Order: sequence, then C-alpha cells, then structure tokens
Amino acid sequence: MNQDSGNEAKRNNQRGQSLIEIALITPLLLIALYIPADFGIAFLMGNFTQNAAREGARIGSGLQLTGDAPDLYLDDTRANIVKGAVKDRMPTFLSNKKVTVKFYSYSGTACMKFIEVTAQGDYNFFLYQLMRLFGGTTDPSVTISRTTQMRYTYQPYADTAYCPLKNTYGPDSI
Repeated sequence: MNQDSGNEAKRNNQRGQSLIEIALITPLLLIALYIPADFGIAFLMGNFTQNAAREGARIGSGLQLTGDAPDLYLDDTRANIVKGAVKDRMPTFLSNKKVTVKFYSYSGTACMKFIEVTAQGDYNFFLYQLMRLFGGTTDPSVTISRTTQMRYTYQPYADTAYCPLKNTYGPDSI
C-alpha cells in the first residue's frame, strides 16, 4: 500500500513539472512565431502602399492637363484627384500618411511629360510596442515609402523650344 501511494505521488509531481515547463515555454514560442508574422504584415503594408502609388500614377497619367501646348501643366485640382485616389487605397494600418504628386518633363528631342507619385506612412510593429511595455527603448514604427513614375498618356506635340519645369504638390498629411 505504501509503494502504490509513492508511485501516485511521483506521477502527480511529473504532471506538475510538465505544466510548469509548458507555462515557461509557451510565451517564448508565441513570440518566436509572431516575429515573422509581424514582419510579414509590414511587408504586406509596403505592397499595398506600392499599389496605391501605382494606381494614383495611372489615374494621374490619364488626366487632362491645363494650359496651352507646349505649356501644359498639372493644376492643384487634378493633383488633388490623384492624392484622393492614393489616400483611398492606402492601408488603414499605416499612420501619418502622406502623398506627394510631381509632374515634370524631360527636355530633349521631344518634351516627354511624367507624373511621379510618392505614398508613405508609418507602420507600428506590435512586437516593439510590447518591448517598450517591458522597458525596451526601441522605436516601434518604421516609415514605409513607395514611389511610382509613369509617362503621361497624352503627350503634346514635339516642341524643343520649351519644356515646363517640375511642379510638386504635397506632401500633405492625410
């Protein structure tokens, strides 16, 4: 009888030891699994930001320019259309979102017009925020910035006499 109760006590101690081991290892496993997921989400936010900038440049490249040829330019109203299109497509996980629209020309044999859209925002890593709760001093955010340049769809006739300078609109905080 004495030996049976000794074996039972030994099994209970082993169960308690297993529970303590699992309790100690589980947080480490969760952190080790969450780190790649957090960086994967940041990578996905960069991809969404690139798509938003690309779509804004595509929309902007098809807008009607203001002025008389060869003095064509992109005005504030049309630049705001591009900014609005980019803003609507930017991911909601980003903070401090900014959009910059540039319209410019390259001089040469013909005046080629281009539009450049830059979209940027800050992504806050959840793991770094947890580290700050426990006394870490890391910056929990990273700025994601993507730029797309696209040739203007409706090019003016070839005129080497004049090519307008760069017009920049923004960055405006969204």
